[in-house]
Amino acid sequence: MPGVRLLLLSDTHANATALGAVLKDAEAHRYDRVVHLGDAVGYGPHPREVLEMLRDLDALCIVGNHERMLLEYHDGKRDTRDSVVSLALRWQLTRLSERDIAWIRTWRDGVDDPDVGARYRHGTPVSLDDYTDSVSAAREAFAQWQGRLGFVGHTHIPAVYATLNAPTGEWIKAQMFYDGGSYLVPPSTRVILNPGSVGQPRDGNPRASYAIFDSARAHFEVVRVPYDIPRAQAAALEAGLPQVLAARLAVGK
Repeated sequence: MPGVRLLLLSDTHANATALGAVLKDAEAHRYDRVVHLGDAVGYGPHPREVLEMLRDLDALCIVGNHERMLLEYHDGKRDTRDSVVSLALRWQLTRLSERDIAWIRTWRDGVDDPDVGARYRHGTPVSLDDYTDSVSAAREAFAQWQGRLGFVGHTHIPAVYATLNAPTGEWIKAQMFYDGGSYLVPPSTRVILNPGSVGQPRDGNPRASYAIFDSARAHFEVVRVPYDIPRAQAAALEAGLPQVLAARLAVGK
């Protein structure tokens, strides 16, 4: 069976400026399908535009914690707070249509893809909310999930966590991709792969992050893309969003 090339996106957080730069860059890498691993909304000034772009791509969208909170605010099931998360989501609700909300409701909390042999979920292969952000967290996830390929987001940091069989049991190895890079999945290895954040990186590198996975070669490539950060910051401030949400874009934190 021929392989599939996946364009893996996550944590765009309503930053259409970053998403546009990523999609333009990704054209040269060629891909067959698009998977968005959660948190398309939250924080940023372009919720409607980002959803339109993902819809045009016919992307498979996984629900993230910000989508879940957005729906809870929409349905009156969440108490209003003065946090930046709450302020951004409640403002975004004023920008989204009922069609947008209805589409987000269809997003699933985890999808198993038999063509690729992979699981897509926001936090870990077994959780929407937990973070795959350390060797110990990855070890716990691998213990609860017996799959071979897991694609997650949530941390805003591109990374691979891989199992290594050893005489004393299963070891976990971690690799980060601050400047991008590639990883060839060994045949007997189980991995959790994170493409990083399109719209709000948090590894100290402000460039947008995405990944391409070639299932035929078992090859994962993280790409970092510069984008017009001042433009994204201006849009956030013009929308009246908290200043910290604009400021953090420049430092990648």
